[in-house]
Amino acid sequence: MNLLRILAAVLTLALAAMAQNATSDDALYDLVRIRLAQDVDVNGGAIDVSVKAAVVTLKGKIRSEKARVKAAKIAGKVKGVKDVVNQLTVDPNAP
Repeated sequence: MNLLRILAAVLTLALAAMAQNATSDDALYDLVRIRLAQDVDVNGGAIDVSVKAAVVTLKGKIRSEKARVKAAKIAGKVKGVKDVVNQLTVDPNAP
């Protein structure tokens, strides 16, 4: 009987930790998107943002190298972000 209670407690804790991580990634996604969209140089609307385990990945096309670097810096400054993978490419014709 005690073993079942222990297993149930461990499972409950594991599920809670997984849910918290998903929520944290969702919250980080929202914050990064907002900050990118607010910056006039970056204009983050066309940037594809994904977050997994607090690592932000940026993909898409951006107008300049300056904006590409700035986008990564903005994402990296969001509290809770552990790392940024910058896969943005420069295209002067990007939106």
